[in-house]
Amino acid sequence: MDEGKGLSLYERDQQALSKMSFLRFFPLAVAGGEGAWLIGDDGRRLLDFSASWGAASLGHSHPAVREAVNRALSSQAGASHLSSANLPAVELAERLLAIVPDRARGRVWLGHSGSDANETVARAVVAATGRPRIISYKGAYHGGTSGSMAISGHPVQQGVPKAPGLTLISYPNAHRDDGAELAGKAALAELETLFAEQVPPDEVAALFLEPIQSDGGMVVPPDGYFQSVEALCRKHGILLVSDEVKVGLGRTGRLHAYEHLGIEPDIVVFGKGLGGGLPVSAAIGPEAIINHAAAFSFQTVHGNPVCAAAGCAVLDTIERNQLARHAAEVGRHLIARLEGLKQKHPLIGDVRGRGLAIGVELVQDRAGKAPAKTETALTVFRAFELGLVVFYVGVNSNVLEFTPPLTLTIPEADAGVELLDQALTDVAAGRVNAAALTAFAGW
Repeated sequence: MDEGKGLSLYERDQQALSKMSFLRFFPLAVAGGEGAWLIGDDGRRLLDFSASWGAASLGHSHPAVREAVNRALSSQAGASHLSSANLPAVELAERLLAIVPDRARGRVWLGHSGSDANETVARAVVAATGRPRIISYKGAYHGGTSGSMAISGHPVQQGVPKAPGLTLISYPNAHRDDGAELAGKAALAELETLFAEQVPPDEVAALFLEPIQSDGGMVVPPDGYFQSVEALCRKHGILLVSDEVKVGLGRTGRLHAYEHLGIEPDIVVFGKGLGGGLPVSAAIGPEAIINHAAAFSFQTVHGNPVCAAAGCAVLDTIERNQLARHAAEVGRHLIARLEGLKQKHPLIGDVRGRGLAIGVELVQDRAGKAPAKTETALTVFRAFELGLVVFYVGVNSNVLEFTPPLTLTIPEADAGVELLDQALTDVAAGRVNAAALTAFAGW
């Protein structure tokens, strides 16, 4: 077949694949990768500060994942745990049960992505408790399936039907809500008022939280806020669900992102980085919830032994190589370097994050904090031209998101900062043509 003769890989992609699944910021076409580097179809080496939105948690082509997948494929134990047990799926479940808090240590549900895991939990908590309501946060992105979008609050999903019992509350944002203390107090008062006046708390099955609101703008909550939320939930018998899909498993400098909050969730959801680039997710929680009913939520290749083997390899590597500690060390260095850029570039309004989950918010002016949406899009486009892959998130599409591989080195972090520095300089000087963005809608 020669349909693609004379076309670039990106052009072939545009002709063959549905745009319904596109979220494109620049014409990135990948032919390979190793560690924190991608290889473009043009042969360029690109420093990857996204890791495919955190999914390539150990970097690209990590030998531990590669070896685990090869072993699992050498004598494949079926393709599913739907109607048979297989060793990699059982071992992954056992490993996950061992690392979650006692109150969540019941059963493990295995899926393909954070989306199907969050959807399953949302359905299960309502069905198992008999309580019809769920609380989630404005700006939250819990997935792209109909059920996970139904409990999300990100504006990109406007027009999507929400769960009948969903209530969205404000996520405290220190940068935009007058500092951490006032932001936390205001958000907590909103929840307390909600319970007192509008939403009977004994009708609420669960509260879904992100320890860092990632797609909402890499927002780090104020200290103590979620401890107060947990106390309210315990008082009223409301389950706490921690969505660790993007920021969990070592990324924040601790194994679990919720550990920074001083809370113990009842249910923990993993995805993205759990598979090291392969599709696997998990929901871990009390038996009464996760075991609600047989055949309640399944797909044919859930518990796929190849993907489960990759998940075991990821967990082993994070522990063996102390990657949570490594992410904390490199993350501190990277945040300090980004703070240095803030002193140089008026476009940067805020730098925030934990470990290797970092956001850089761009604003038109620091006093008014008006989102610099166009400048953000131009910055990631120019960064790509220079050799850095970074995307943007946020309810205003103005936050550069850094979720590089957990294996990122300090020299690689420095190299990325230098490329970003040049991109910001070029955008501020008007050297990047806005017409280049016409083919890239982003968020």
